[in-house]
Amino acid sequence: LDLHFDNHFWLEHVPRRYAEMHDLPPEAAREQLLARYQRIEGTLEWYCVDHWSRELGLDIAVLKAEVEHLISVHPHVVDFLQAMRAQGKRIVLVTNAHQKSLELKLQRTRLGGYLDAAVCAHDLGLPKEMPQFWEKLQEVEPFDPQRTLFVDDSPSVLASARVYGIRWLLRVLKPDTRAPARDADGFPAIHDFSELLPLGKHLR
Repeated sequence: LDLHFDNHFWLEHVPRRYAEMHDLPPEAAREQLLARYQRIEGTLEWYCVDHWSRELGLDIAVLKAEVEHLISVHPHVVDFLQAMRAQGKRIVLVTNAHQKSLELKLQRTRLGGYLDAAVCAHDLGLPKEMPQFWEKLQEVEPFDPQRTLFVDDSPSVLASARVYGIRWLLRVLKPDTRAPARDADGFPAIHDFSELLPLGKHLR
């Protein structure tokens, strides 16, 4: 999915609502929240809707629904998934997103119809940043690391997958379509999924 929704939500919408609740200037609220985000970045709590609802005194699920119109599929993802399906590949979404966030996003995008399964890190008790996550994933969704393509926008998640032994890794350089492209950080990379079509072009 386009990361613009998440960036706008956590960097703009939540600070705005937090400022309103505490009668703070918007920039002061944003600075406070950024510091709190950064303290637990990369942990399961960082991705947890319930954690932030408790911590901030805001109903995060309700706030997400307020801006759900910003949820969108990253360019050419559907074309890529259709091509994968035509090749008989099993398609699994593996996400750090909380179950409540995933439910809202799949409902909004209808992307679930292109997936064989979706696995939430919260159900496994570990974030994708930890190499042990992939061992847990094997228990519920067996896969061959040598024949698996894993695409992500996070270098720390990709590094974790590489440590586990997943052979085919790709980084999305422009996960937020309205933000500048990021560095590849040593991983094979794409800007969007059109670069993988026709299927397999990038991996030859």
